[in-house]
Amino acid sequence: MSLNKVLLIGNLTRDPELRSTPSGQSVANFAIATNRVWKDPQSGEKKEAVEFHNIVVWRRLAEIAGQYLRKGSKIFLEGRLQTRSWQDQSGTKKYMTEIIAENMQMLDRKPQGGAPYQGPSAQSGPSMPPQSVSQPLPPQPEEIPTIQIDENQDEVKIEDIPF
Repeated sequence: MSLNKVLLIGNLTRDPELRSTPSGQSVANFAIATNRVWKDPQSGEKKEAVEFHNIVVWRRLAEIAGQYLRKGSKIFLEGRLQTRSWQDQSGTKKYMTEIIAENMQMLDRKPQGGAPYQGPSAQSGPSMPPQSVSQPLPPQPEEIPTIQIDENQDEVKIEDIPF
């Protein structure tokens, strides 16, 4: 058994680049940055490292990314790693590891006071509240309140019902 799963929360380092394949499928590419903060055990100094990840999204998810995401947008991604290779003009073999995103959630918040959502850069793009973009989740069961009934009681009284 094997598993190829990636979960990331980070910020876009550039606007998504939206294109279409010859067959008409939408594909978008962008990069996100994630950071790790720790305390150096010898010096006690706070350290930080940043990683950059190349992201690829397909079909409707690509269209949504191209429409709503901008440089600086905070997102949560779920996907898988994929490495592709090619030869450059000089014949050298090149490799690139990308994350093929299958689910995406926009994490930027709507401003207080009911103002329309503007995202990290209000210069372009439509307004949209934060939302999850993926395949729909199955409905969650509602929490049903329980009624405590005395063993000696034959019927339920209306004041015993918690709703």
